[in-house]
Amino acid sequence: MRFTLFGIKRAFAAALITLVIVGCGPASPATEEIQPVSASSEANGSTAENRSQRPAGESIRIGALVPLSAPGSVVGGEAMRDAMIIAAAEINANGGLLGRPVELIVVDSEGLPERGASVTERLISQEGVVAIAGGYHSSVGVVAKEVAHDYGIPIVFANTWNDTITSVQYPQVFRIAPISSEVSAIDVKFMQWLRDEAGARLEKVVLLTENTDYGIPAAEDTARLLSEAGIESVTFGVDIGTQDFAGIIERVRAEEPDLIMSLATGEASYNFAQQSADAGLGPQDVPTMCDHVALESDAFWTNVPDGNYCFVRRIGLPPQLYNDAAHSFLAEYEARTGKEGAESYAFAAYDAVRVIAQAIDEAGTTDAQAIIAALEEITYEGALGTITFPINSRNSPEEAGVDPKWWHQFPDPAVTVVQYQQEGEDSVGATVVYPPTYRTGDPVIVGQ
Repeated sequence: MRFTLFGIKRAFAAALITLVIVGCGPASPATEEIQPVSASSEANGSTAENRSQRPAGESIRIGALVPLSAPGSVVGGEAMRDAMIIAAAEINANGGLLGRPVELIVVDSEGLPERGASVTERLISQEGVVAIAGGYHSSVGVVAKEVAHDYGIPIVFANTWNDTITSVQYPQVFRIAPISSEVSAIDVKFMQWLRDEAGARLEKVVLLTENTDYGIPAAEDTARLLSEAGIESVTFGVDIGTQDFAGIIERVRAEEPDLIMSLATGEASYNFAQQSADAGLGPQDVPTMCDHVALESDAFWTNVPDGNYCFVRRIGLPPQLYNDAAHSFLAEYEARTGKEGAESYAFAAYDAVRVIAQAIDEAGTTDAQAIIAALEEITYEGALGTITFPINSRNSPEEAGVDPKWWHQFPDPAVTVVQYQQEGEDSVGATVVYPPTYRTGDPVIVGQ
């Protein structure tokens, strides 16, 4: 069994940015406080000319909510943190906000609801942030939205999918991540396409899901839609952070599935995929949809060396459709992290900070209500495309004739399915197999 937590390949100092990582309670080795990081000669934008343009005065603090230790998705949290550091550094290199520097305050949610609520409250009540970006796990997002609502502070979620996060229609809550039920619909359409167009045998699907506010509703929606499509499904639930899947894998084997879908996030998804491979039920034996943390290519191939032929859902435009903002971010992200390519949640985290910054700039103040009003009217050209929130206080879900889940929701996040078809390849270069509009190659259907 392999279980590895990955740090950043190399440390770096962010240009013209102060970064503080804070926690609450006793620090563990994975969550020790990190001292502020100042500009360094290694960081882009640290030339004498740009240093002379550094904004002065009291900083504007923006919170960054990410998982940086287990049982949360550490690789996902680190990617999001790095992306948000880049966003803040760019803002400061261009004069800051309202003539003041931006200070990014990063907190570790650990992927746990109680921890997420605690650090979100600390960001607001102790650290004095004017807005919060980030969020990886839906269970954290569900509670963090309540804290933001209670304090009246805007929060832009980057990777929390649970429908209720927006359907409660809180004025403070915005989301650029997709909606879980909408993603489930795309997943099932992909499976139908595999059966009806690609020639795969697909009579029974096994869903492996974590027992969280992400996994439970996602599995329920997927199972319901599969049933409507005439495909049988069986769901097995596990706790977040599960490392040993031996018992579950034997139960999966007994079901004789035609496809296995993992809805377990973070390192748990790596463990399940590789342990399934060791047992002869892995991606090279049974068509498998791996969780999207598999887009973290280095960590994926290290933990899942037998992960070739995994299908992986990717949020955001495919590389061939990247805009200028995406290319610019990607170049900086690769230079700072040493990676080849950027994960979808990194793109989203970057945009979450930048969209908040644009709202502050357009509002001309750090007043929460003014920022919220600016976010409702915003048109932001970002790495994910043109981000707007068209369902809002002036165009309610009822008036627009849509479900409440579309409240303050970016309506157009692209969703594609890629497949690793060469061992060790980077996810950016992986074959796009669905939808047909973006397809770059045919799927490899194993075991049939």
